[in-house]
Amino acid sequence: MTPREIGNIGEDFTARFLEKKGCEIICRNFCIRGGELDIVAKKGNLFHVVEVKTRKRGALSSGDEAITPKKISRILKAASAFAASHELDGSIVFDVAVVELDGDKVTDFKYIQRAFTA
Repeated sequence: MTPREIGNIGEDFTARFLEKKGCEIICRNFCIRGGELDIVAKKGNLFHVVEVKTRKRGALSSGDEAITPKKISRILKAASAFAASHELDGSIVFDVAVVELDGDKVTDFKYIQRAFTA
């Protein structure tokens, strides 16, 4: 599997998780120069910007470790652009989903609400 295919499995799983929790998926893979948002979801007047980190079982680094200050800066930049272009009417929180795969099957999932702040 390519890295994009691995990422898609994790993002699809996370999007279904959010929908089961009552969220509406507003956008997936919003890109600007220098930043990307994996998932933007809405529940009530709260927007969840979700960074999804998907790893194969036994990977040398965990998804949690990939959330560096530089990555957070890029997410915040993209979120600011998204909010401006979509005229959001609510608060934004930043969540992280960590997905572990064995082949193409999800074997572990961790969802961290409010993982970081702007």
